[in-house]
Parts: sequence; structure tokens; C-alpha cells
Amino acid sequence: MMDTKRTFMVYITKEDDFFVARCPELSVTSQGETLEAAQANIKEAIELYIESFGTEDLPAKTSEPFLTTVEVAYA
Repeated sequence: MMDTKRTFMVYITKEDDFFVARCPELSVTSQGETLEAAQANIKEAIELYIESFGTEDLPAKTSEPFLTTVEVAYA
């Protein structure tokens, strides 16, 4: 079996005392007490997802991220 690699989009936010990592393409979420731990944990979670569900239903390619902010008015 040949090892193949794939890149997935992950975003990490600081929520209270933890960094929460999410992979929206697979609906996988993990966390860690540090940024590095969150990155390692989401990588492991993605690997476990692929191990459990296989690669047949993976999206054809990773979407290009577009990150921006929006200003809103509120009372």
C-alpha cells in the first residue's frame, strides 16, 4: 500500500482556556491547551477519521481558504 498525503483546511480559535481546532471539510473537531497541542490533536483526529471511514467519500480537493472580517452595527 502506498502512502499518500492530503492537505486539509483547519482553523484554530482560542476559546476560554483551550485552543479549538476544526476541519470543516470533514466536520472533525479537537482541542488542546496550547496551539501546538491543538494542531497535533486535530491531525490525529483527521487520521482517525480517515482510518475509520476511508477515503472514498473525501472531498475531491481542499477548498482554498478565504478569511476576512465583516463590520456590523448594533445597538
